[in-house]
Amino acid sequence: MIKNMLSGFVRLHILHHASLEPIYGVEMIEELRRHGYRVGAGTVYPVLHQMEEDGLLISEKVNVEGRIRIYYQITEKGRQVLNESKKWLGELVKEVLEEDDRT
Repeated sequence: MIKNMLSGFVRLHILHHASLEPIYGVEMIEELRRHGYRVGAGTVYPVLHQMEEDGLLISEKVNVEGRIRIYYQITEKGRQVLNESKKWLGELVKEVLEEDDRT
């Protein structure tokens, strides 16, 4: 149950960071871990691939010191989804935190 709920947060993190600059898998794994998510390559890479298939991200292969690294950038569709998600997230956070203040 928790895994399913966190999946949405992982996607939001990815979209947010991809909106700021190109990202790659290992970088996102480290970023998510800094925020307390217990994720690995088996979680992040399938999510990145699915988000690309859904048209939220585009990828570019770049040779970095002789190794191919796949960078992901947000698309216009991804930006729209991120902006809409921020509205929903803001509403949820406001409601949840207000409820905590009442208890």
